[in-house]
Amino acid sequence: MKVKTITLLTDFGLKDPYVGIMKGVILSINQDVRIVDITHEIEPQDIREGAFLLKEYYQYFPKGSIHVAIVDPTVGSKRRALALYKDGHIFIGPDNGIFSLLIESDTESYAVTNRDFMLKQISSSFHGRDVFAPIAAHFAFGLHPSVLGERVIDLVCLTNIYPDIINAVLIGEVVRFDKFGNAITNIDIETFNDFTSGNKFKISVGNIAFGSLHKSYFEQDYTCITGSSGYLEFGYYKGNFQEKAGIKKGEAVTVRTAE
Repeated sequence: MKVKTITLLTDFGLKDPYVGIMKGVILSINQDVRIVDITHEIEPQDIREGAFLLKEYYQYFPKGSIHVAIVDPTVGSKRRALALYKDGHIFIGPDNGIFSLLIESDTESYAVTNRDFMLKQISSSFHGRDVFAPIAAHFAFGLHPSVLGERVIDLVCLTNIYPDIINAVLIGEVVRFDKFGNAITNIDIETFNDFTSGNKFKISVGNIAFGSLHKSYFEQDYTCITGSSGYLEFGYYKGNFQEKAGIKKGEAVTVRTAE
């Protein structure tokens, strides 16, 4: 049997044993898997950051991979557990908006209700261990998400996840900072190019403005580039943009074109 890849994306951190316990559950059910840690350092309870990271990384894994995404501030509530099938990949996690950027016409979504694929005892605070990890292990045997429950279409979607155009201004936001303090926005380069259409433009964030896109971070102190994920990204050469600019997550980013 071909070894399946299971990826883990959480806000659990590595101080506590939670991630290791999830891996133990997976391996106790199915040892013919390859487990890959994407990150466990998402800001606690930041579903939006998790949604963008999930969309960014999954496409670099082979079809058939299983992606467990857990940023779950409402664990233990009536929020649903979901399994999604998209582009040949399976996604497992809570129905709280973390899959917002994956919801398209070809996405199959299923509510997880079949307890045969969960642990016998389900706590109210650790569904990563009791629900999502065992489901991932069972999927690695080749199951289809439809065995878990009925198909659903009314998934929770985060508000303002995409940039918008208001009064001829393209408005986005800073969605996360990487380890180096670079600020990644939700304005993708295709949307930016469509909006500017070759005209002169001004990109503003906080008190900083840019009249051009840079090719790399070493062109000047403050820079705006198309990041590796395809979104506009701000940086500071040999420094931390977040600290230098005093920018916070959720900060508005605007693009205006010359009249």
